[in-house]
Amino acid sequence: MTCTQAPAGEIAERLGPVRTAPPPTVDVVVPVHNEEQDLGPSVRGLHAFLGEAFPFGWRITIADNASTDGTWALAGQLVEELPGVSAVRLDAKGRGRALNAVWTSSDAEVLAYMDVDLSTDLAALLPLIAPLVSGHSDVAIGSRLARGARVVRGPKREFISRCYNLILRGTLRARFSDAQCGFKAVRKDVAERLLPLVEDTGWFFDTELLVLAERSGLRIHEVPVDWVDDPDSRVDVLATAIADLRGVARLTRTLASATMRARLPTTLRSALADEHPGVPKGMSAQLLRFAAVGVVSTVVYLVLYALLRPVTGAFSANAVSLLLCAVGNTAANRLFTFGVRGQEGRMRAQFEGLVVFALGLGLTSGSLWLLEKLALGGGTAVELLVLCLANAAATLLRFVLYRNWVFRPGRGRDSVR
Repeated sequence: MTCTQAPAGEIAERLGPVRTAPPPTVDVVVPVHNEEQDLGPSVRGLHAFLGEAFPFGWRITIADNASTDGTWALAGQLVEELPGVSAVRLDAKGRGRALNAVWTSSDAEVLAYMDVDLSTDLAALLPLIAPLVSGHSDVAIGSRLARGARVVRGPKREFISRCYNLILRGTLRARFSDAQCGFKAVRKDVAERLLPLVEDTGWFFDTELLVLAERSGLRIHEVPVDWVDDPDSRVDVLATAIADLRGVARLTRTLASATMRARLPTTLRSALADEHPGVPKGMSAQLLRFAAVGVVSTVVYLVLYALLRPVTGAFSANAVSLLLCAVGNTAANRLFTFGVRGQEGRMRAQFEGLVVFALGLGLTSGSLWLLEKLALGGGTAVELLVLCLANAAATLLRFVLYRNWVFRPGRGRDSVR
């Protein structure tokens, strides 16, 4: 075993060979935080699979991001026991931080990662890697939502996954089907271009990388996977969802920023141009601003609902939260999204915004009624996920009505920037 020290704030310690001659084709990173129970069986199982059934040269890198249990000690044992296994330790927590650090320093041609629980069937690994090795694709992702995938998981996580990907499609125009499946790979040369642009260090890292890759015109290959939910997963689903919503809002603002555009490759700057063939004038920028307002409104709405639900009940909490957010949403979109200034027309816009609010209330209340009728159960968490889906469906309608009715150019004498 070799042990080397790395700069503070990045990789704090390495175990095993840092680089090999010749370098491996694939570096499979397993990011972990306090996983001493699952780490041993998972890495041994992955090691056996790669040794028996994988045609390319490989390395397994355990990326321990600030574990406080016996994970790092166990990683050292696995490096001693299994050839082709190395380990790195970071002093700071964050899956994205760990992946960024390991991928940046790796000498492999293809950089991959998978969750330590091995929820994804390893049979999908070769279909994931092969298109990158051949040069057919630039990024590859396992998808639980693609046709042909077989997934076993509870309704709560199913709702979260579908709701999140619907939000990505509506706000960031994402075309990939599954942002958060822990089974992805990227070519080294592509990673070198994209990683300096990715700001997130946590769970949103995957999404940000994929959005930037897609906007750059890179080819994303999707592999339908067999996936079985880990019942012992310690991921805080609600906290992760809120963090992801914040990430969507930040990335939306970032992509619209002139400062950010100046840092991007030429292909990505062109993809982010305000006007696109077939898109009405000004709509691209309006969509970005509308998405940013919508994400913030959704977070506020969900927080209000969660606070009011135990006191007022589901339907009253939904109505009050939606009403308060509707007033703020209309005002923010009037100024920020559509650039309408001045006092004249302000009350009219609020009144018409309340009409739009009534449509949203019908959709969300109807979804709660349907949930109650179907008796799916699950408590407040499931209700929040159902409401996310209903709000996502209402978002498209709201934008169309705002653009073509409430804030249509030329209505009244409002000042429009």
